[in-house]
Amino acid sequence: MVLSDEVRQALTSGHLAHLTTLNKDGSPQVTVVWVGLDNDEIVCAHMNLHKKVQNIQRDARVALSMETGGKTNTLDNYLVINGHARITEGGAPELLNKLAQIYIGPGTKFIPDGAPAGYITRITVDSVHGMGPWSKQH
Repeated sequence: MVLSDEVRQALTSGHLAHLTTLNKDGSPQVTVVWVGLDNDEIVCAHMNLHKKVQNIQRDARVALSMETGGKTNTLDNYLVINGHARITEGGAPELLNKLAQIYIGPGTKFIPDGAPAGYITRITVDSVHGMGPWSKQH
């Protein structure tokens, strides 16, 4: 799916995202992550083999939600993405340091040199919904 300019803007504006993965028993596991874009894939980085990473390695189905600021018809805008994720090894310190420029501030060095390579989650978007300019994309 090609992401609209409005969705791309929301995903790269420094809003915290809620990443939902599925535990072995099918129950949801939710965590807050920083997100960015790599072409039309949503990316987030993890320094360790956290539960969310293990869940994605077992079951690729994910959901991502975020409040995006602004209002539509007096309701707060929010974005919800359903997709499939894959985990790649390496590159987490670089991605986290890049995202820190947005989430913390310019010039931030969040992960020190010599840190473990970590993992990157790459989400392919299946559907976009929520309240905002993207709500027409159902």
